[in-house]
Amino acid sequence: MAVLGYEVKDNVAIVTLNRPKALNSVNPELACALADAWVAARDDDNVRVIIVTGTGRAFCTGDDLKEGAPLLTGARKPENDWDRRVVGRENVLMKAFLRDMDCEKPMITAVNGFAVGGGCEIVHASDIRVASSEAKFGLGEVRWALFPLSGSTVRLPVQIPYARAMELLLTGANISAQEAEKIGFVNYVVPPDQLMAKAMAIAGLIKANGPFAVKQIRASVKACLGVPEKMAFKIEEQYSESVKRSEDSKEGPKAFMEKRKAVYKGR
Repeated sequence: MAVLGYEVKDNVAIVTLNRPKALNSVNPELACALADAWVAARDDDNVRVIIVTGTGRAFCTGDDLKEGAPLLTGARKPENDWDRRVVGRENVLMKAFLRDMDCEKPMITAVNGFAVGGGCEIVHASDIRVASSEAKFGLGEVRWALFPLSGSTVRLPVQIPYARAMELLLTGANISAQEAEKIGFVNYVVPPDQLMAKAMAIAGLIKANGPFAVKQIRASVKACLGVPEKMAFKIEEQYSESVKRSEDSKEGPKAFMEKRKAVYKGR
């Protein structure tokens, strides 16, 4: 059984973590599969949106402490190609958890259950988040004297109120999907049987838009985060100018005037 599902359907790449018995914790095999999936989605011009979800009771519970942690500390020697990739220079884990990897396309997380540790970090690396009413979120690393090293101390305080971010980081406590929606960490909370339908509906709205404009708007937002306003305006202008010069920017208004569906080329 594959530890990761990957399919492209109607311009949407659906990435499904599939280690339900291990609560979708990321062992070396899954880490390699995730790192490769992000690259595949990034480089596929047919992919306009990415949806990430999990099977079973969990979205993702982070690093597999039985297989991954001993390997990284040297307590376990590499036994296969996945192990060797993880301990090599490729930085597979940081790519798998999306700290050192940007897919350059909108990513929607459809959180079906526990999203804790590295799983929560995948969520805060995504652009739009839909949660099942049964989902839970948390960064429990501090409880085990560990550091949430896939971007949590950088991303979380700028995504939700500072005090709430510090509470999550320093207590290690989990919060419900409803609480996550209240503080703005997720966009929507839906019944479990409506999770993928909601994620696909949002993906449908995004992929109907000009793909180059979508890509550049997203890139501009990320490039301007934390940058002083005057400098940010200059950065934004570079992205907006590239869109103005694109073929799609001519096609969009033309289609509107002709009252027809636009045919975008992504450039």
